[in-house]
Amino acid sequence: MKTSRIAGFYKLGVVDRREALASAGHAESADLAAFDGGGLDRQTADGMIENVIGTYALPIGIALNFCINDRDYLVPMVIEEASVIAAASYAAKMVREGGGFTATSTAPVMIGQVEIRDVADPEAAAKRLREREAELLARASEITPGLCARGGGPVGIEVRVVGGDVVVVHVLLDCCDAMGANLVNSVSEGIADDIAAIARGRVGLRILSNLSVHRMVTVTARVPNAALGGRDVAVAISEASHFAEIDPYRAATHNKGIMNGVDAVLVATGQDWRSVEAGAHAFAASSGSYKPLAVWRASEDALEGELSMPLAVGTVGGALHLHSGARVALDMVAAETASELAQVTAAAGLASNLAALRALATDGIQRGHMSLHARVVARAAGATGILIDRVAAEIAALGDVKTERAREILQRLRREGPQAESNNNELRRDHENESSLGRGQQAPREPDKNESSA
Repeated sequence: MKTSRIAGFYKLGVVDRREALASAGHAESADLAAFDGGGLDRQTADGMIENVIGTYALPIGIALNFCINDRDYLVPMVIEEASVIAAASYAAKMVREGGGFTATSTAPVMIGQVEIRDVADPEAAAKRLREREAELLARASEITPGLCARGGGPVGIEVRVVGGDVVVVHVLLDCCDAMGANLVNSVSEGIADDIAAIARGRVGLRILSNLSVHRMVTVTARVPNAALGGRDVAVAISEASHFAEIDPYRAATHNKGIMNGVDAVLVATGQDWRSVEAGAHAFAASSGSYKPLAVWRASEDALEGELSMPLAVGTVGGALHLHSGARVALDMVAAETASELAQVTAAAGLASNLAALRALATDGIQRGHMSLHARVVARAAGATGILIDRVAAEIAALGDVKTERAREILQRLRREGPQAESNNNELRRDHENESSLGRGQQAPREPDKNESSA
């Protein structure tokens, strides 16, 4: 059985990390080479969007330690922000101590909206539409024969009266392993005239809704107090969760921390992360007040958390058939269905939330984040090789993680001893001779418990 526990992974250089993944059976080294060019060549990019001038790369990393429904997963994450992946990995390690994440999801049902305007008697129109549901579903099935053959297709309609003389019909479509936007839009457009005729009104908009409340994921976690650092930490996290439940200003930041994990997995696997973001925040506000997507409660011996959110993803279609990097990332997750991928994505969100709240409840959000961000600043100041860690350590210790201070320290280190510069040059030569990946460059110490946004 494959494991998501790879000891010392963060200490390895990029080449060695790839070899470790290959040795553990998670991916072939040749496949991982797809990421050398960002997983997307210029010609392919030119066929994906308009006015292409090139490609734009972001780092892709692997969150470790995830056990979901008694199965281990590696979780690829694409993000520009330091500490998020390390924090999610550490949180997943804590959750493992309590048995891992438990995840469930509803059927992959999306909503297609058909707006009918200028309806003289909306309530009577709604009644007629409900009575002719079977007829409308049959018509929708004619538009999606392939989807129906795969076990999906139209499963129901909902009718709403809004704005006085407007009737909105929701066509519910089981999209199987597709995200389903194109399928839903085709059905919405294809049956709009039939709906308008029954409602005796004028066709308005016909498009999917990203508030996919029929495509929900729920993830729970139980973290023993000992894994957290004591019951006091569990209580503090529970109190922080309550703060988000009563204050929308805090809830917005609470949910941003969740989306740090969710979005990073979505980008890595070639999903429409904007649609998930829109749906998540609309769902968070659906009660009439903006609420947290995840809540935590302290019991006598553990901390228990639950995240529920709409999460529409696909393992077929979209950018996956073009973007080689997204395909490799999806293969690494090894999710057999879109619903399983959604569960992994949501678990990454809950892990990111836990990491952030634990940091807030203990050392504060900045300590771990700034130690990692210091390496980014050191590089920006011109440090290379072993000088990256030396400069980063000093500016982090000073609490002055700025490029100007990093340059001052770098200049001083270079003046202080030729040996440091000699070592640095030797390391740089090794780096250039091996590959552009930087085998000799070490990752920072594992921060374990901090995330950049809470």
